[in-house]
Amino acid sequence: MKNSVKFLFSGDSALVIEFGNEISVDINKKIRKMMDNIKKENINGIIELVPTYCSLLVNYDVLKIDYKSLVEKLKTLLNDDNETVEDEEVTLIEIPTLYNDECGPDLAYVAEYNKLSKEEVIKVHTGTDYLVYMLGFMPGFTYLGGMSEKIATPRLESPRLQIYPGSVGIAGKQTGMYPSMSPGGWRIIGRTPLKLYNPDSETPVYISSGDYIRYISISEEEYNDILKKVENNEYKLNIRKVKRGELNA
Repeated sequence: MKNSVKFLFSGDSALVIEFGNEISVDINKKIRKMMDNIKKENINGIIELVPTYCSLLVNYDVLKIDYKSLVEKLKTLLNDDNETVEDEEVTLIEIPTLYNDECGPDLAYVAEYNKLSKEEVIKVHTGTDYLVYMLGFMPGFTYLGGMSEKIATPRLESPRLQIYPGSVGIAGKQTGMYPSMSPGGWRIIGRTPLKLYNPDSETPVYISSGDYIRYISISEEEYNDILKKVENNEYKLNIRKVKRGELNA
């Protein structure tokens, strides 16, 4: 692995550790392992770590450590992990979601585009556990991998000016969630009553790169009940540790 990793300049106070050029579970695992190693080493001068699909951005203080010294230090933290993907323990987060025409204005289009019924689209979308490759675009926006090509659908030709918080969407072969009201061009197929971003919380975003998301289809009555509990801070998230081999792939 060490020979395939590249260290690249990224401005005058950041560098990029590039692990490959494709979206894959294996590369994501290497990125997260490197992040863990860096955090454990507690290198003086590192400000922030930002994971992406294929790389890790390292922001650092040039007054505390220089580029060459940092690269040499980071190279010592690269390792070949022999643990199999199936045995790796990961975090699984269940996201209750209401799939209907009101919360999912593009649900019918996704079904028509893929020559499926709306019920079949929902079944396919909830039948996979999705790896969170990275967060971006806005605080808490999730980029999820692993969606079935059976429901892959192009983005909107003209983005909507407003998409409601909690909206679950599809863009090409990806799926993800909007944590806040914003413009967006993804095809919206449902909405979760959960609060995906809370700036007043000690942990504003509880989803992290490397976690897995499992969508659970719920009724309108269940949606309203959960929404009320969320507003009253009474809802308990279903988050648990599982072996990757136990996931719905």
